[in-house]
Amino acid sequence: MNTFKTFLGGVALSVALATSALAAGVELNASSTGLAMQGYDPVAYFTDGHPVKGSYKITTLHNEALYRFASEEHKAAFEANPEAYLPAYGGYCAFGAALGFKFDGDPNNWKIVDNQLYLNLSDEIQAKWEEDVPGYIVKADANWTDIADKAPAELQK
Repeated sequence: MNTFKTFLGGVALSVALATSALAAGVELNASSTGLAMQGYDPVAYFTDGHPVKGSYKITTLHNEALYRFASEEHKAAFEANPEAYLPAYGGYCAFGAALGFKFDGDPNNWKIVDNQLYLNLSDEIQAKWEEDVPGYIVKADANWTDIADKAPAELQK
């Protein structure tokens, strides 16, 4: 019975944290529940070299968004230095940002460049972005100052 209570307590905590993350701003690509990166572990890209789904039992809140981790070690690394692991452009598509838009970043379409994680929308978009990574990063960095605080829908008008 104690194990079941512990499990329910963990679920309640995760739900409470996710609910409090609803206020995450438009500069961060999080779900309607505040879950960032579709639940993928941001540290795993750097340590494991590939996307890894995080556990709903190992989470932390950062900038009002909920991040999940595959291990307590990854969570501790993130909490010690979140900026080292957060994806560029709030987790929005890097190619989209280069064009002045905000599209969902797919955690399975990624690349680390100069110790920065970049996500893209799809396989096709990833391939296009990889044709000129440095150029698209320069364009996205320049655009981000103007689009960071805008909702994705505002940019498509």
